[in-house]
Amino acid sequence: MAEIINMPRLSDTMEEGTVAAWLKKVGDKIEEGDILAEIETDKATMEFESFYEGTLLYIGVQEGETTKVDQLLAIIGEEGEDVSALLSGAEDKQAEAAVEEKEEETSNTDEATSGSETLPEGVVVVTMPRLSDTMEEGTVATWLKKVGDVVEEGDILAEIETDKATMEFESFQSGTLLYIGLGEGDSAKVDALLAIIGPAGTEVSGIAKSFKASGNDSAKTEEAPKTTAVKTETPKQETKTVSAPPVQNTNTATGRIFVSPLAKKMAEEKGIDLAQVKGSGENGRIVKRDIENFTPAAAVAQSSAPVAKFVASGQEDFDEKPNSQMRKAIAKNLAKSKFTAPHYYLNVEFDMDNAIAFRTQYNSIPDTKISFNDMIVKACALALRQHPQVNSQWFDDKMRLNNHVHVGVAVAVEDGLLVPVVKFANEQSLPQIGAAVRDFAGRARKKKLSLDEMEGSTFTISNLGMFGIESFTSIINQPNSAILSVGAIVAKPVVKNGQVVAGNTMKLTLACDHRTVDGATGSLFLQTLKGYIENPVTMLV
Repeated sequence: MAEIINMPRLSDTMEEGTVAAWLKKVGDKIEEGDILAEIETDKATMEFESFYEGTLLYIGVQEGETTKVDQLLAIIGEEGEDVSALLSGAEDKQAEAAVEEKEEETSNTDEATSGSETLPEGVVVVTMPRLSDTMEEGTVATWLKKVGDVVEEGDILAEIETDKATMEFESFQSGTLLYIGLGEGDSAKVDALLAIIGPAGTEVSGIAKSFKASGNDSAKTEEAPKTTAVKTETPKQETKTVSAPPVQNTNTATGRIFVSPLAKKMAEEKGIDLAQVKGSGENGRIVKRDIENFTPAAAVAQSSAPVAKFVASGQEDFDEKPNSQMRKAIAKNLAKSKFTAPHYYLNVEFDMDNAIAFRTQYNSIPDTKISFNDMIVKACALALRQHPQVNSQWFDDKMRLNNHVHVGVAVAVEDGLLVPVVKFANEQSLPQIGAAVRDFAGRARKKKLSLDEMEGSTFTISNLGMFGIESFTSIINQPNSAILSVGAIVAKPVVKNGQVVAGNTMKLTLACDHRTVDGATGSLFLQTLKGYIENPVTMLV
């Protein structure tokens, strides 16, 4: 089904945008996360990525042309799909919007005068940005500026926790932070009051009290006017990058990594871990010369054992911890999956003797180290290519049989669970899969994964074997059709050739969505998987 892509609102003050360049042309295949175009706003030129997959069927705004926010930009759908009805509908909507705009202009004329009195010159209201396509509310994880601080364009104001990740939110103005509307740990809907920036000494308490989020009748600011102060400079507005959330890090006492875009690119090319680089730029920012002069050093391992809180004998005690955005998203998605997808479970037990011997021999190669989990990812990827029904996804109006294999690997983090995705896992070698999974796991625990690295899975693996769990079931990561639960390898007596001998086995449970995967289909997949796991040398053929 075709999807209309409208001109996005890429900043709080953006009313129209100009297409600086199209990076795709009509007829091109579009993957979720592909950059469609570069959009010039009132503040900067930003990349605009697609949240849909399909074929680019229509471009409504040519390079150099300008259109209002929410006007038709492009249409994505199935190849050859007729979009004439959508185009005529879009034209009708634009005509209606033009009439409404004229009416609003008349009514807004009187408001402009009173508005200028309410909002002093140079003062800008910064609202909670929409940092992902599914974000409905955000939580302020950390403020990196305090009331009275001078803010320069590009400075990181705060770290905002969304339903997917914690992201840095930068200022697109210079000025003084006059007011903070949300304290650390507080949550608010998108477009609620976050902060006010303006000339030093400006009184803004009245603005904070009267502010209402656009499109919302409820003022979200009364909840948390934590600090009302008036000091320091004048920024202009904050961006809400719906499509391309800011991904800049910064090295400070909080453990964040500030880095210039050029230095970040150089570090990625050289495989340098930015956490090990000491920045010489302003406020510890990592710059080009730091990457050029970097000498790898042994990482200092830091471990801190949790200490239980002291509670007097016979005394009831508890601590309350607000649910994080990640925890809320996990609860919402898993509840939806559990109660909408008809789950059923297939349990198997594999002989792991050959797998243990294979891994030992493989790891004897210098500078090579693979885990049992890496072997399972590879085996699943190969088996999924032979059983596309298990590699499918369920949507309300269709079933998608994927010809590519993107395996999601569940990683436990403090706030819940992240699922980074090993793309095209069937095409990768065991060492490549191992390196990718280790990298993802490390960055997941530091909340350094990008949204692109956590999207697009066609199948998921959850492994609790390292915690000694022998068998368990998992909830399907929708819209996928299946998830594999992997238990521990257990040494036990087994029967081979009619004799009881010492052996090693592993239990696996495949949870399937009965709408897409029938019992026989899931069973055949597990038989293929068994062949790879019990005879791992076949994965190399």
